[in-house]
Amino acid sequence: MLGKTGMQVSVLGFGGSETGYGGSSVATVAKILNAALDDGLNLIDTAACYGDGEEQIGRAVSNRRNEFFLISKCGHATGLDGYDWQPAMMEKSIDRSLKRLRTDHVDVMQLHSCTERVLRNHKVIEVLLRAREAGKTRFIGYSGDGEAALYAVESGIFDTLQISVSIADQEAIDLVLPKARERNIGVIVKRPIANAAWLETRSSIDGYSRPYWDRLKKLGYDFLRDDSGAAIGTALRFTLSTPGVHTAIVGTSKPGRWQQNAGLASEGPLPQSLYVAIRERWRSVAERSWTGER
Repeated sequence: MLGKTGMQVSVLGFGGSETGYGGSSVATVAKILNAALDDGLNLIDTAACYGDGEEQIGRAVSNRRNEFFLISKCGHATGLDGYDWQPAMMEKSIDRSLKRLRTDHVDVMQLHSCTERVLRNHKVIEVLLRAREAGKTRFIGYSGDGEAALYAVESGIFDTLQISVSIADQEAIDLVLPKARERNIGVIVKRPIANAAWLETRSSIDGYSRPYWDRLKKLGYDFLRDDSGAAIGTALRFTLSTPGVHTAIVGTSKPGRWQQNAGLASEGPLPQSLYVAIRERWRSVAERSWTGER
């Protein structure tokens, strides 16, 4: 259950950034999502700024809207006149998201990786509150990391939090998740396998995943020497074993990959000894600059 929302979400959700930014065809997205829905997926996450992501999802599975929880994000002015976090622009963005997604409401509308200063702007928060009052979203959330995420949780405003937690990104485990548990905030984890960055070479890794690649080289976890499937399974199960985490979203542009990851997640929590070893390695190696990656 996703905290106080009461939403019974699948342990593994789908994140639409990879297909949205990657320019996947609607046919490919439809193939991925329809098969995953058939196999137990019921949480789909996207954002206004994920390229064609919202439109892809709307065209691919809007005919099955009652079978899944739908989450999007607002705040970035991609394709609209205005600047980030301008209330009038945000309202237009929310309406555009509903149109693109071919629905009259989302289950959660989130503020997308804004600063604590933005979170303290009551005019920004009022946009989400009005959207909820108008039935455009059932719940409101914040997607982000670090001190801003902590403030969002402690503010008492939000129903959900989307945050980074992985073998290469553990700041939130101590800083934010205990507070979220106290307040029964629904926690959705992004980047739960650290983009599988360890499978790349230094020359091939992209800028988005590079911080995780660098961290993992220094962390040097023994299990990363296992075959790729086993290592990904350990990484994913670490995230899902973390107290306070309700679901994790994984993006893919490859049909069948969601099912593979769901199979790994179904193996259940990591043995406690391995979970503790990963945490202890992080505590002994992590640098102060290793804050949550957005």
